[in-house]
Amino acid sequence: MNAIDCIKGRRSIREFTAEPVSHELIEQIVDVARFAPSWKNTQISRYIALEGALKDRVCAECVGEWNAGIIGRAPMLIVQTFVRNRSGFERDGSFTTSKEDRWQNYDAGIAAEAFCLAAHDAGLGTVIMGIFEEDKVASVLSLPEDQGVAALIAIGHPASNPEAPKRKEVSELLQFKS
Repeated sequence: MNAIDCIKGRRSIREFTAEPVSHELIEQIVDVARFAPSWKNTQISRYIALEGALKDRVCAECVGEWNAGIIGRAPMLIVQTFVRNRSGFERDGSFTTSKEDRWQNYDAGIAAEAFCLAAHDAGLGTVIMGIFEEDKVASVLSLPEDQGVAALIAIGHPASNPEAPKRKEVSELLQFKS
């Protein structure tokens, strides 16, 4: 699949078949996602693939009812984490820009989309979820203090292929100035 078809064809998938996702396929997807650009090549994104009881625990303790339904229907949940205090920082720990530590969110977002596009190219469906209790997820997973939780990504074989939602016209999104 070419890049344009992959970008235009990817959808947020919230319904999955019961077919499990192979660990080898997840490794291949992360192998692609690791090429996402990042601040000074810091490569702060990390991925934790959850199945079974631990996925169920995150589902029960860390998210609301809507996302719990999605996670419950997915055979696997990816917890995307990031290494804190790297993106947007100088080696001495000072901030490089006025964005301070918010650049890590930008890097995590780029990496999450690269992960989801690679998953789509591999025939899997994903949905990125941002509504969860970050501290609870970190506690359940016993994350080290230098890592934060960026996103939860439900992943599996899609049960359907929804149509693209209406998109804004280019004229609404783009302006040229001289």
